[in-house]
Amino acid sequence: MIECEDVSVSWLGYATIRIEGAGTVVYLDPGRYGVLEWYDGGDGDVVCVSHDHHYDSDGIRTVAESDADLVVFEGLNTHRIDRPVERPADLPFDVRTVDTAADIAAGEAIVRTTAAYNEPGGPRVRENGEPYHPEGFGCGFHVTLGGTSVYYPGDTDVLEGHDRLDVDVFCPPIGGTFTMDRHEAADLAAALDPAAVVPVHYDTFEAIEADAEAFAADLSDRGVRVELDG
Repeated sequence: MIECEDVSVSWLGYATIRIEGAGTVVYLDPGRYGVLEWYDGGDGDVVCVSHDHHYDSDGIRTVAESDADLVVFEGLNTHRIDRPVERPADLPFDVRTVDTAADIAAGEAIVRTTAAYNEPGGPRVRENGEPYHPEGFGCGFHVTLGGTSVYYPGDTDVLEGHDRLDVDVFCPPIGGTFTMDRHEAADLAAALDPAAVVPVHYDTFEAIEADAEAFAADLSDRGVRVELDG
């Protein structure tokens, strides 16, 4: 866990992030790959899901309060998901959909979204040339609790405008292959100059293995605080 201003941020594994502040608990992309098998949560006031790959209805049920707001990207489509899941509409929560330019209040949290995708013609494409995450497939989340903002860009390359955001805690994916790698994430973190960085989306499986210690050392040399334990 990392403490920053009036929030605490924890990386629970894979892409799952827990944020607590202003009497509110927010989860981002909870579940998948067994990261919550050990977890006794159930305290989430707001749960946000960025795209199909991170949608896990069991994970949502694990972390959410009974009256939670479930914020899901509008393009999420359970028919494309090749594992058993419940539709968001079938979950017992207040479901709200967002696009890539949303600015909403969810409980005590202000939830803003950004575009999240892999550039066509870039390095993160399938054999047929299609990006792993085409434009319009998902979003990133910028969450403000009290006066502190936490930014999780989602599964994405570094995109135009990312470096102009106001961010106190930055939670970039660093695994490469499907997202920005640790070098790109470090450059973006240095440009944002947040109070703290909590890297995510790495080492869960072979394709996203990353040298997190080297990432932290790179940013330490640039005067940016990194917390690897989340």
